[in-house]
Amino acid sequence: MIASMTGFGRGTAHVDAITATVELRSVNNRYLDLKLRVPQLLTEREVAMQQLLKDAFERGRISVQVQVEREDAHVLPIEVDEEATIAYKQLLEQLCAVAGVEAPVRLEHLLHFSDVFDSREELPEDDGQTWTAVQAALAQAIDELQGMRASEGAALEADLRARLQTIEMNLNAVEERAPQRVKEAHRQLHERLDALLTERDLDADRLAQEAAVLTDKLDITEECVRLHSHLTLFRDALSNGKPVGRKLNFITQEIHREVNTIGSKANDAAITERAVAMKEAVEKIREQVQNVE
Repeated sequence: MIASMTGFGRGTAHVDAITATVELRSVNNRYLDLKLRVPQLLTEREVAMQQLLKDAFERGRISVQVQVEREDAHVLPIEVDEEATIAYKQLLEQLCAVAGVEAPVRLEHLLHFSDVFDSREELPEDDGQTWTAVQAALAQAIDELQGMRASEGAALEADLRARLQTIEMNLNAVEERAPQRVKEAHRQLHERLDALLTERDLDADRLAQEAAVLTDKLDITEECVRLHSHLTLFRDALSNGKPVGRKLNFITQEIHREVNTIGSKANDAAITERAVAMKEAVEKIREQVQNVE
């Protein structure tokens, strides 16, 4: 079963007076891209957290938010952050100047920025319990995110298999129509040959060229065989049970190439209509595989 790259996971763990909460948000990305926001006392644990995430996921941009609370933390009094306040005031004045607004910066404007106040918790250094709580919370968040990505992956797989079935149905119709199209083309060729035979000087090279062009334009046997093969490879990849997003993307490109060739060589309304239907299904597949891990 394939997995999606989008999802959310949250975990909370308690160890003595410590409560750790970890939230994971995942979106599409070509590779695994980790963005961590952790309390200062856990900065030395970031590498370990990244490794746990790398062991769990192959692709996706994952944002990690870690919060730690302690019942024994001492909250310092709220103070004004003078540097932040001055910076915001200057920024607002600059904004007014650029926008051409003649209005003074008032206190109520500055109160919209929460970091003009400085309120900190005095946390003791990590004695190992904090990391134990964070590890447990992270494991829960990873499990929840994996579950959501798997659930969305199941829906993706169902949709992709339906698109493959649409392509295969139209491909079978193309193969059924192709021999009839060849017979019609042969009849048209005989009519052209009869017209050529009525001319005074018969050009043998021209006759050979007519036959070669016709054969080349109408023969789609190889394209159909390769397309069937690509569809089989795609289905096998879906059943692989491993991250196959990149592989599916490559196979989709090959499917698109064969469908395009069939459409360009058709020269037949019925086959062209089937080729258009296959192209529409391929485009949907191309969109969907971008979200597969």
